[in-house]
Amino acid sequence: MGYVLIGKIINTHGLKGELKIESHSDFDKDRYRKGNQVFVEYEGKMVPFTVFHYRSDKGFSFVQLEGNLDINLVEKYKGSFIYVDEKDRPSLKKGEYYRSDLIGLSAYDEEGNEIGEVIDVEETAGAQNNLRVNTGEKEVLIPYVPLFIKEVNLEEMKIVIHVLEGLL
Repeated sequence: MGYVLIGKIINTHGLKGELKIESHSDFDKDRYRKGNQVFVEYEGKMVPFTVFHYRSDKGFSFVQLEGNLDINLVEKYKGSFIYVDEKDRPSLKKGEYYRSDLIGLSAYDEEGNEIGEVIDVEETAGAQNNLRVNTGEKEVLIPYVPLFIKEVNLEEMKIVIHVLEGLL
């Protein structure tokens, strides 16, 4: 079974076992639907839980887990990462990709010259996402917009970037 990272538990909230989660997902409302299964990485193991309640506030997800409705039961999970089974990921439209699909791709310019490796996908406040590419000499940010991203090929593990002067 493969897992997909969807967030990090950064704190607890209140006395009824609510976890404050920094999201790494664009589908929080779907991920944390009551009855869905999530996994918390704790002490090197993936611990399964069923979602009891979800709400969102100020950019954070607040989640309660069935059978853990007490702060004393969930405090130990602060700092842990939370995942879903990869088979539970919703299908995307053609041309859309999960962040985890893009990380690790080799980046090339349109002439076929290797630029480096995509090491992260970073969100910006209200703007487009950026790809962080390690060129071997430095890390550069490439806006994830059609002007720059010409092709994503998951089978060949590559992404083709239109390089304008000053981009790299």
